[in-house]
Amino acid sequence: MKVRLASDLQPDSIVDGEGMRTVIWFQGCLHNCPGCHNPNTHDLNGGIELDIEDVKKQMDNLEFQNGITLSGGDPFFQPEAATALAKYAHEIGLNVWAYTGFIYENIINNPKYQELLNNIDVLVDGPFILKEKSLDCKFRGSKNQRIIDVKKSIESGKVIDYYEV
Repeated sequence: MKVRLASDLQPDSIVDGEGMRTVIWFQGCLHNCPGCHNPNTHDLNGGIELDIEDVKKQMDNLEFQNGITLSGGDPFFQPEAATALAKYAHEIGLNVWAYTGFIYENIINNPKYQELLNNIDVLVDGPFILKEKSLDCKFRGSKNQRIIDVKKSIESGKVIDYYEV
C-alpha cells in the first residue's frame, strides 16, 4: 500500500499532542480553511509517495517518542494508509493523535472512517476558523476545534473531551 506524505517524518514535536511525538504529515486536503498554516499540504497529488512498509521502518527507528500524530493535510483523505500507520504505532507501543478538518459527529458513523477512528486515541476535530484563532488554544489552532478522547467517545456514544476524562 502507498501513502502520500507532505514530507519526511518529523520527530521530537511537543506542539502536536502530549509528550514527545513524531508527526506524520499527510498530503492532501480539500477543506481549504482560510488561514491554514499548511497550505502546501492541500494538493492531493503533491508531496512524496512512499510505501507504507518504508514508513513503518522509519517508525521502528524512532527513539524517545510517546506517540505519533497524524496531521497534514488531512489523514482522513487517506484513511486506509492512516489506519495502517495508526495500528502499527500501537503495535510498537506508541499512542496516536490525529488532526482532521472533519467534525467527529459527521464521520463517526461513516464506514469509510470506522477503522481509522478505532485506532486513534485522541482526535482534534473541526476546520481551522481564522476568526477563532487563538494562541491560547492548547494543541489546536482555533477555539472551535475539540480535543476528543476517541475510545471513551465511542464507548459512551457522545463526544468526551480528552481533558475532562
